[in-house]
Amino acid sequence: MLNLSLPLRLALNALLNSILAYGLDAFFPQYITIFGGAGAFVIIGSLLTLMNFFLRPLLKIVTFPLHLLFTLFTTIFVNVFFLFVVYQIALKMDPNIIAVTITGGTTGWLTIGLSIGIANWVMKHVL
Repeated sequence: MLNLSLPLRLALNALLNSILAYGLDAFFPQYITIFGGAGAFVIIGSLLTLMNFFLRPLLKIVTFPLHLLFTLFTTIFVNVFFLFVVYQIALKMDPNIIAVTITGGTTGWLTIGLSIGIANWVMKHVL
């Protein structure tokens, strides 16, 4: 684990989440499509970073009883919820700046949510 200051860790996390958004768009085009170029990836990466910083601790408290019984299920649920929040925020933005579509039904949502979860777990342990 690197010993970085909080602002630097947040900036690096936002950069890595932006790269993650690009990677998901490139490697899972059957499930997620992001329009809007580099700006859209930066917006999504920033939203994921902010949610990890502010919303994840709250969700850990709320889902703690479930987490004790169903660790994997709870982890996947939290990440799919993050994806849903990002999707809803992106829908409210100007479609000329950013547009996100998630296809593939439950499989698409679970695949992208699990990918985000694994990537965030790696980032948490590296940063």
